[in-house]
Amino acid sequence: MAKTAPSTSASSPLPALYGRSQKLFTQIEKHLGAKLVTYWTSPTGSVCQNDVIALHEVLAHVGKVERLYYFIKSDGGNGRASLRMVNLLRQHAKEVIALVPLNCESAATMLALGANEIQMGPLAFLSPVDTAITHDLSPIDRDNDRVSVSQNELARILRLWREDAGRTPTRNPYETIFQYVHPLVIGAVDRASSLSSRLCGEILSYHMKDRAKITKIAEVLNNDYPSHGYPIMIAEAQRIGLKAKPMDAELNRLLIELSEVYSESGQRHRTDFDEKNHHDDEICNIHEVAGAHVHYRVDKDWRYISEERRWVSMNDKGAWSKLAGAPGKAKTSVLHIR
Repeated sequence: MAKTAPSTSASSPLPALYGRSQKLFTQIEKHLGAKLVTYWTSPTGSVCQNDVIALHEVLAHVGKVERLYYFIKSDGGNGRASLRMVNLLRQHAKEVIALVPLNCESAATMLALGANEIQMGPLAFLSPVDTAITHDLSPIDRDNDRVSVSQNELARILRLWREDAGRTPTRNPYETIFQYVHPLVIGAVDRASSLSSRLCGEILSYHMKDRAKITKIAEVLNNDYPSHGYPIMIAEAQRIGLKAKPMDAELNRLLIELSEVYSESGQRHRTDFDEKNHHDDEICNIHEVAGAHVHYRVDKDWRYISEERRWVSMNDKGAWSKLAGAPGKAKTSVLHIR
């Protein structure tokens, strides 16, 4: 048996870049005339329950304010975490303004739904929030991984089946579907879809009172799009009932520059030992306010198990860290989240 490759960890550029991001915070908050909170994830990061604790940590440096601006850049993740994060933001500010200069998808769109107003730049887009799940009984793909299944996909199979039923003899569609998708998976997908609609409704209710409008927006975002990744730009966001407005050019420029700083600090470092062993090191989730910064850093080995045709992680040293204080004098500590 091959020996496990030794763990290696690239040096993060974050402490030096913290000074750059904090300088941009000064400029952005001066431009806004209010406090700013940022939330950024890399393509391999995602909205997760641990983000709730991380957000709570940085919001402690903000206190309670009348208006709070919330920068969001993320591909999405856990919608239940989004609800909890919106609840936290609402405890610190009477009015929340979401700032979206880039992608704000899926569970990140749910975060934006919790804002009184969504300001979007030229590159910005939201997305549908329909839920796809990977169940323990989900089908297996060619790489021996469980595939995700969505309510929309199952509904489309049934719709196509019904449309063909009038032209060709057919039997109960579920007899065929159950050969590929376990009944418990179908039940779990339906439950997840109901959860997604409920989450949207709860989040919108933080600042909207019209239940009919809330229900309409939730249904559109969960059921009306042919792709989970469909980009919802500002005009369409307005059409479905969201209070979306164009972001002013200078603010958009500053936020794009801030995102570039985060992208640089979150550069992925992969060390390949051989074709079956490598090490990953990157910062993938970032929360920041003026004077404080919290991030999650991936630091683990990966090994390919040929017999099982899958990758497994080993020697996981990933952890949340906090920087607090002025640049050059900031103290770094481990943020213990269990």
